[in-house]
Amino acid sequence: METIQKIALALNIVGGLNWALVGLFDFNLVSAVFGADSVLANVIYVLIGICAAINIGILFMHLESE
Repeated sequence: METIQKIALALNIVGGLNWALVGLFDFNLVSAVFGADSVLANVIYVLIGICAAINIGILFMHLESE
């Protein structure tokens, strides 16, 4: 499970950096690379959302173990 957690964290970091680019420069890297409104860009967004849900679960697991 540790590998999945690391992958989820890495994808959330990529997603966070993409949001920083959107906020600072109005530039969406995912749309620029995969095309705006493309199926692949939507898949990337869904994967990042799933990774966020995984990381929320990780946060609560660590709180319960203390």
